[in-house]
Amino acid sequence: MESNINLEQEMRRLVREAEAKNIQIRAIGGVAVRAHDKTDHPLFVREFADLDFVIAKKQRREFEAFMPTTGYVPNKKFNLLNGDERQIYYHSENEMKIDIFVGDFVMCHKIPLESRLKADPLTIPLAELLLSKAQILELNRKDALDISSILFNNETGNDDSKINLQVIAQLCSADWGLYKTVSINLERMAGIIGKESAMTQTERDLVTNRAQSILKTFETMPKPIAWQLRDRVGTRVKWYIEVEEVDL
Repeated sequence: MESNINLEQEMRRLVREAEAKNIQIRAIGGVAVRAHDKTDHPLFVREFADLDFVIAKKQRREFEAFMPTTGYVPNKKFNLLNGDERQIYYHSENEMKIDIFVGDFVMCHKIPLESRLKADPLTIPLAELLLSKAQILELNRKDALDISSILFNNETGNDDSKINLQVIAQLCSADWGLYKTVSINLERMAGIIGKESAMTQTERDLVTNRAQSILKTFETMPKPIAWQLRDRVGTRVKWYIEVEEVDL
């Protein structure tokens, strides 16, 4: 159902009101990517259908009590069956959907977030935000442009004010499957933006150079024995989680 809500303003409102009650929620998804778009490049401007957040598992009960005070009602059946990992809420007036991940972001791959919700005041940290897009097995143009937006608007580096390469290395050295999908998708993303006439060659080079810094990080990151053994098996064995359709 079409919503008249400004989703970026709504994202900020919910984070602010949760913080007032000492509840940690951080945005993930397309609106979170938009929040880090410092340049307002026309290629990255698009419409958004809903909001996505991550909450701390330890604050699940407080969060469930908090949401009705903000104008949202739970999908009771879905939350009863899945609430310790994922929850869904709808705006009481226009039925706009909010998707909640509890503790970790789990889709094609698992990205742990429970201990990382204080790194950024509004969204999950840039490194994990990029991984949340780059972990999508069947990358489409929209997701590729979200990855491009994060890389275009934010430097890579070794702290959370940037796309934290140390965090990316830590997560991908612990999970060969995540490393593999992210590696494939950074290459795919470069191919997709190479066809975008809305970007200049200089802008494309900026994005691809930052993607290359991530790929170089993969070359030098520690590779535990389990990682090396899994690497020998490669893609002959499934390396990702099958994403099931959400039954609403």
